[in-house]
This record gives sequence, C-alpha cells and structure tokens, in this order.
Amino acid sequence: MTPVARPRSVRRYLVAGILVWLPVLAVIWVIRFLVQLTDQTLLLVPQSYRPEALFGFALPGLGAILAFLILLVTGLLVTNLIGRQLVVYWEELLQRIPLVRSIYSSVKGLAESAFSQDSAFRKVVLIPYPRAGLWSIGFLTTDHLGEISDKTGVPCVCVFIPATPNPTSGFIVIVPRAEVIELSMSADAAMKMIVTLGVVAPPTTRHA
Repeated sequence: MTPVARPRSVRRYLVAGILVWLPVLAVIWVIRFLVQLTDQTLLLVPQSYRPEALFGFALPGLGAILAFLILLVTGLLVTNLIGRQLVVYWEELLQRIPLVRSIYSSVKGLAESAFSQDSAFRKVVLIPYPRAGLWSIGFLTTDHLGEISDKTGVPCVCVFIPATPNPTSGFIVIVPRAEVIELSMSADAAMKMIVTLGVVAPPTTRHA
C-alpha cells in the first residue's frame, strides 16, 4: 500500500497547485472584467438590434468588438483637419463648465502622458520615503515644477508611488531632484514587483 503523504508533502503539493492556478484565475478574472466592461458599449445599440433580441441570448465579447470599432473610427475622424477642429470646439465647450473642466483636463493630461512615446511613467525611480534610509519605488511623472522649485530653493520633481498590491491607487511625493535615483528596470518589472508585494523582483543587471 502507498504510504500516507506526510503533512509537509501535502503542503508542498498544495503550494505547487496554487502557484499553477492562481495566475490562471487572475488572468481569467481580468479578461472577464474587461469583457463585461466593454459589453456596456452594446447599450449604444438600439434594443431591437442587440444579441438578446436577435438571437435570444447574449454574446459575451461582442461589446469588445464594438468598442474597438468605435475607437478606430473615432481615431480616424479626429486625425483629419475637420475632426481636429471639431475636437477643439468640443474642448472649448467643456472648458466653460467648472467641474467638468477640471475632470476632463486632468484625465486628458494623464492619458496623454501614459500613451505618449516619451511617457514619464516609463522612468522608474527610487526615493527616500517615508524617511531617510528607507526607499520606495515610484514613477517620475514630471520635472516641471517651477513654482515649487523656486519656493524650496532646489530643483524638485513629482514622483507617483503606487499602492501595493493595487497599483491603480497611490499618492504623489514632491522630492528634490538630487535625492531621486533613476533605475534601469522597466515599468513592467516595477509593476510586477509592486503587485506581488516584492516577491517577484527583477533580475540583477550586471555591468561589465
């Protein structure tokens, strides 16, 4: 008869199973969330033309295709001369609405920074936070802090420190430029380290 597995062996098997299934379930959860989110675009379609009315059941993922087409067509329209002018008129209208103005300009600035080729979010840095001798990983978002630099008397930069394990939230810290250490690790490697609570650290880069 096969001997009963020791508790330590059972624990090892459970951990091995978790390491296999946890990333898979995380990917499935993210994909499911994105599909459900993009399926909301089907609300733009008249009810009589929605999958439920045409086929009698929902078609998950159809909203993602519709969202892709909407983004593609919108991009094609706003990249020509007439489309750009319409965007200017639309933004001028939004700038006249107090609350909407601040929200729109903030989100637009964030989106432009995140998707630009020279995005500041690509710069991973270390800063002495929450006190000297302790270090936090962050993303340098801007070094154009004229008034703050003038008031403090030293060049300052703004660093975004993501929360862990949820990097979609966090806070910004104004740091003297001389105290910022730029790292060679990629933004993806930094995010993996943040999300995994530091368990998945980037490999050491050895310089010749």
